[in-house]
Amino acid sequence: MPGELVTRFMDAIVANDLDAACSLISDDIEYDNVPMGKLIGKEAFRSGLGPFLDSASEIEWVIHHQVASGDLTSGVVMNERNDRFKMAGGWIEPPVAGLFVIENGLITLWRDYFDLATFQTQLAAVSS
Repeated sequence: MPGELVTRFMDAIVANDLDAACSLISDDIEYDNVPMGKLIGKEAFRSGLGPFLDSASEIEWVIHHQVASGDLTSGVVMNERNDRFKMAGGWIEPPVAGLFVIENGLITLWRDYFDLATFQTQLAAVSS
């Protein structure tokens, strides 16, 4: 089911296993961090997300709510969560609303909505 696919994908991200995460996305994935811009394709996804994940010593994604519709090959998943990243100076944990679209059993769209100012303020606090 779509919710299970997204949960496996998110578990791979939390484990900083980009190979596992990339096995669950389409070659032409659209990864859209709404306030920061879009990345298109697996290589852009990997090169855009990898360095940030590597900068965190721990990653936790706390899912507060998740809804899904569809079947094993296509569907939509939406969740509300806090993405927690432990940096040298402490945790940042911006609230996030995410949208995932699944086609042919792979994630073709991952769009996250979050407040960029909140993220930047938290990041600056742990980086100083």
